[in-house]
Amino acid sequence: MSSSDADSIKIIHELDDTTLPPELRLTEFDEASVATRRSVYDDPEMAHLYWPKQDYENLHRFDPTARWTYREERSLVRKIDWKIMVWAAISFSALNLDRNNLSQANTDNFLPDLSLTTDDFNWGNSIFRIAFLCAELPSQLVSKRLGPDRWIPAQMVLWSIVTASQFWLTGRTTFFLTRALLGFIQGGFIPDLILYLSYFYTKNELPLRLALFWMSSNLCSIVGSFIAFGVLHMRGVLGHAGWRWLFMVEGLITLSIGLATFFRMPPSPTQTRTWFRPKGWFTEREEVIMVSRILRDDPTKGDMHNREGLTLKRLWTAVCDYDLWPLYILGLMFGIPGAPPSTYLTLSLRNLGFGTFTTNLLTIPSTMVGIVSMFAITIVSEMLNERTFVAMSEDLWILPFLVALYCLPENPNQWIYFGLASALLSYPYTHPIQVGWCSRNAGAVASRTVNASLYNMFVQATSVISAQIYRADDAPRYRRGNLSLIIICSFNVVVLYPATKAYYIWRNRQKDRIWNAMSLEEQKEYLSTTTDVGNRRLDFRFAH
Repeated sequence: MSSSDADSIKIIHELDDTTLPPELRLTEFDEASVATRRSVYDDPEMAHLYWPKQDYENLHRFDPTARWTYREERSLVRKIDWKIMVWAAISFSALNLDRNNLSQANTDNFLPDLSLTTDDFNWGNSIFRIAFLCAELPSQLVSKRLGPDRWIPAQMVLWSIVTASQFWLTGRTTFFLTRALLGFIQGGFIPDLILYLSYFYTKNELPLRLALFWMSSNLCSIVGSFIAFGVLHMRGVLGHAGWRWLFMVEGLITLSIGLATFFRMPPSPTQTRTWFRPKGWFTEREEVIMVSRILRDDPTKGDMHNREGLTLKRLWTAVCDYDLWPLYILGLMFGIPGAPPSTYLTLSLRNLGFGTFTTNLLTIPSTMVGIVSMFAITIVSEMLNERTFVAMSEDLWILPFLVALYCLPENPNQWIYFGLASALLSYPYTHPIQVGWCSRNAGAVASRTVNASLYNMFVQATSVISAQIYRADDAPRYRRGNLSLIIICSFNVVVLYPATKAYYIWRNRQKDRIWNAMSLEEQKEYLSTTTDVGNRRLDFRFAH
């Protein structure tokens, strides 16, 4: 096999420094030089084997001969960030504004006003998460058929109405009912939005944008704390509690964002022109660059139309993809150690003597540090081309602080507890890394659609489990609960993450043995005749 032939069929899913975005590369680069990266489309004999489907909505802008400079590409990516990413972050913030307001309501006697116990609160959270994860896959199927640009704003409008309706909560039954409705409507929103962003970004750019995605969530938590600080002062207005006004105000805020989202989400890079935006957002040259660079980075993104529903066969194939099961287990386990301390932070601070408004403000420091640590760890992951051990840093950070909380006396100094809890919750949130990792290892649009939902279902199951770890009979220090968290955290660090990396190294070596034993002609024959899709293909390699 000649070197040029070998290059032309180089495994397209592997990464090296030359495929990283310029801002993450360790070497110098000339902005006027050609930024078009090598791909299978550069070999006429191989290109047709990876050609997009005829009904791919961006096919008319795909040009494998197109070349562009680093300056053009960076300018275009910045434009995509402003036009697409910023509003996606605002939409995600709307989700978190409504998901997190229950914690803020707790600072205003929410539970006593409705005659609820902390165990009722736990069950409310569990009901929400169960409904959330049950809706994940159905939501993705609807999104794939209708298009995320239609389904996402529809979800936002529906859940904002339910959020505002919590103004009229009367007790345990209505609390559980609204929790279930919110979970069912919001379920699937996150993988829907990630799928949408994958239409515009390469696999190296997406993890960084997902980090910004969750940074917007943290910023939203800060904004939400200030909103709560102001709105909770309305306690007594028209004879109603402040937490009731909080639900109403935040529901109306997200309703306005949801309605605006109908006009702010184009279906694809080449479909930004519409009756209210006749000139569109991008020039023809920019559309050619967007489509060509996305397909060069990952040709599998051209194998489905953006409004093409999944067949039962493709759905079942994605569900049975055992190579992604290790990531599902990580999704289930990695977030458990930090969840109860986060959920109970406001209740614990109130129990230690902090007032309603001080408690809301004290949640801000850990959120601010978390923003920095999350973005930093995501950059480190992409620069090192390492996911497993970098993602493990979240549990490594949390573990010593869990031990410290476990060792606290029965009645600790309120500021010592605040310091330890805030330090614990400042951990580098590695969920964006793992979401991008799952998307990358899925290897096809159909698989990516389903597997993103399945991964997020396991992540939501984390909250169902963690909601039952801090129990009323273990209050107020929750020593039994913290011991359980220490054990889980230690298992993640010592066993789970190393085993996941070992598995993907083993699977890649298996594929290498088969692929490298084939001649060039055999490889071409395989690529032209194979029915394998996504990560089942022999030319696919798993990231780890």
